[in-house]
Amino acid sequence: MYRRPRRNRKSSVIRGMVEETRLSTKDFIFPLFLLGGKNQKTEVKSMPGIFRFSTDLMLKEVESCMELGINAFDIFPAYTEDQKDKYATESHNPETFYLKAIQKIKETFPEACIMTDVAMDPYSSDGHDGLVKDGKILNDETLEILGKMAVAQAQAGADIIGPSDMMDGRVGYLREQLDDHGYTDVSIMSYTAKYASAFYGPFREALDSAPKMGDKKTYQMDPANLYEAMIEADLDTEEGADFLMVKPALAYLDVIRLLKDNYNVPIAAYNVSGEYSMIKASAERGWLDGERAMLESLLSIKRSGANVILSYFAKEFALLQK
Repeated sequence: MYRRPRRNRKSSVIRGMVEETRLSTKDFIFPLFLLGGKNQKTEVKSMPGIFRFSTDLMLKEVESCMELGINAFDIFPAYTEDQKDKYATESHNPETFYLKAIQKIKETFPEACIMTDVAMDPYSSDGHDGLVKDGKILNDETLEILGKMAVAQAQAGADIIGPSDMMDGRVGYLREQLDDHGYTDVSIMSYTAKYASAFYGPFREALDSAPKMGDKKTYQMDPANLYEAMIEADLDTEEGADFLMVKPALAYLDVIRLLKDNYNVPIAAYNVSGEYSMIKASAERGWLDGERAMLESLLSIKRSGANVILSYFAKEFALLQK
């Protein structure tokens, strides 16, 4: 036998030299949950180790993460029901705690990259990503609301906006609105292939943003469809998206690879709450080695072609590198 692949596996040093996929803290965006008020920190019960923070405590969390080499954050607001309405008007109120927090974080840590979420569901009394009328999600009427939201976030200091709503045409509309208001440098990380997935449950608990009626299958993608993702990606790149995102990640590694092979823009993948919680729950019960399962799952996302990984494991990964 002239060729013995095991020779390149015989020691940790050699395995390290021939390692094809390497993870770095630079690969990650860390999602954070924001609360109103002061001195507030509450754990998300279905996401062990993940907390909601008021702005003052989130500043401390951001600082601790940056000391570990995590410099990019995606911030999601948790609003109470009395702050929500049908038209998500709180989303573009300049005095709302979310926009104030973005501004404060950027003032305190100008070198941090702050990503924001553009969708109606955190602010909507209906719990949907778009405007609801007679049980239907209105597409074009939603765009105007999303545009106001995106401009307000850019004005507060967002570096990247993340339209997660899956309305048709929203990337082009948001790009136009941002440019018209002078925010040509604000990037768009489009949720290009966002599937109607069962893996979002813990996130919806964290934000209390589940739909009050029906589901999201008329706008989020069917999990059975692979090549439909290319229709979405074609549109998003034509409309000016700077990144294309696949969500969730682990059950859609083939979609990540498809977009990586066909588009010359960075590909992001969202390692979502349910994927995080499955590993955490199994590790708590001793069914899995949690650390190894985390690293293996993150490597699979990077190996499939993701340039950027949004993951609740980001800080835990960074701590392991110290």
